[in-house]
Formats: sequence, C-alpha cells, structure tokens
Amino acid sequence: MLVGPSGSGKTTLISVIAGVLDRDGGECLVFGHDFQRMTHYEKTQYRGRNIGFVFQMFNLIPTLTAAENVAVPLIINGTRRREAIGRARDILCRVGLSDRTNSLPSELSGGQQQRVAIARAMLHNPKLIVCDEPTSALDHETGHRVMELLREVAVGIDRAFVVVTHDARIFEFADRIAKMDDGQIISVTNSQRNSSDQKKESGEAHY
Repeated sequence: MLVGPSGSGKTTLISVIAGVLDRDGGECLVFGHDFQRMTHYEKTQYRGRNIGFVFQMFNLIPTLTAAENVAVPLIINGTRRREAIGRARDILCRVGLSDRTNSLPSELSGGQQQRVAIARAMLHNPKLIVCDEPTSALDHETGHRVMELLREVAVGIDRAFVVVTHDARIFEFADRIAKMDDGQIISVTNSQRNSSDQKKESGEAHY
C-alpha cells in the first residue's frame, strides 16, 4: 500500500507505473519493460494483457451496462463478446453485484460503481493490479469483503498488487506499506499481517 498526504504524488506514481501517464524524468520499468519505449499500440496491448487499474473516479463507460463495462479488457484482447460478457457476469457475482449486471452506471450507487471498476480490473487476470482508493466509496463491511477478494487475487506467483489509500481500516491487508511525501518515498515498512506471517513461518508464533 502507498500512503501519504494529499498532493504527495501517490496517484501520479501509480499512473506512471500503470502506463496511464508518461513520466517527465527518471526511469520506470514494469516487469522489465519501459512504456515510453513502446508505440501507442504496443503499450495498449501490453496493458491490456498485464495491468488492471482501478481509477478513483471509476471511469465507467456510461452507455454500457455493468457487465459490458467489466468485459471491455477481454474484448480489447480479442475475446469473443459472448464469452467476455459471461466471464464478466461471473466476477460481478463475486463482488456482490449478481443482480446489477444489466444496470447502467447511472443506475448504480457510488459503492456499486466502485465494485464494477474493481471487477473490470481483475477480469483479465493481470500480473499487476493498481488501485487508487479502492474502498473510498464503500462501507466498512463491503470494503473488507472487496479487499479480501483483491488479496485472494493478488497473492500468487508473478503477481503484484499496489493500492493507494487513506483508509486506515484496510492497512491490515498490506504486506508492505510505503509512505510518500512531496514526491518521495520516505519509508517502507512491513505490515502487522506480514510480520505475523513471518513469525508463523519461522515458528515464532505463540498460540
């Protein structure tokens, strides 16, 4: 998780990592690739296969249903529309929206739109999922349920999960927490969960 005060550069950093923004200096490699050495087509194709992004403002297409919005990454990657919609409906069920698959974004609450955005980011099984305030529009219970699902997806071989958040209620889901201020990472610490897991693996846990 990436935390810090507003204006410290968190969203800019993850947008560069995800290939949404071009950097104006320095170097950024994602799985060994530099987006600024790619053509627009190559970047779009690479992101479509490897990166899922949950935007703070959701960025749902207003004329598409929830299922159609979620299916977009698969359709971009060449999956047939019928199959893509079917898989989108399945993952919407996993985030508690089985009854809203045919709803337009304007017919959904902020929390429901957030879950659609999260489902869209997860659908194509990307190597990297980047989330900007994924629980900002969710109540405590729904936020924890969504984070549990995201963590289930994130924990795996060759997969990374980066979250920008101000929500201290979900810090427990992090393996590491990086604090940022004025465009700089000022500290990186293991979370309580990660420390507990390490103790269990080394036999230091007490019951």
